[in-house]
Amino acid sequence: MSDPQIPSQPNNSLDLRTLTHVAYGLYALGFLTGGFLGIATIAAVVLMYVKRTDTAGTMYAAHFDWLLRTFWWALLWLAISAILTLIFIGWIGVVATVVWVLYRLIKGWLALMSGTVPTSYA
Repeated sequence: MSDPQIPSQPNNSLDLRTLTHVAYGLYALGFLTGGFLGIATIAAVVLMYVKRTDTAGTMYAAHFDWLLRTFWWALLWLAISAILTLIFIGWIGVVATVVWVLYRLIKGWLALMSGTVPTSYA
């Protein structure tokens, strides 16, 4: 009897794909609940920073970068908008930021499902 062939390197692309879906899902959960489950978004960010080195050199690294940029830019614009709500113009920034984050979540997740990377950093 011969032993079955064992690959020399484990194929973890399915694991990274699932992990990236989990990151998108956690981010979306926190976003869609309006911050009520904001801990889910924080969990997604922590997960992406912890697993970022595992994705180096793969298409999933671009997705992690996409989501991390989305998080940090949204946090910045929401903070600026929150300050500007004192003069009532900040609500425009809040709405614009929410629309922008939703766009990036949808675009990134669709790119992941099609097996590509998000192409624009808009």
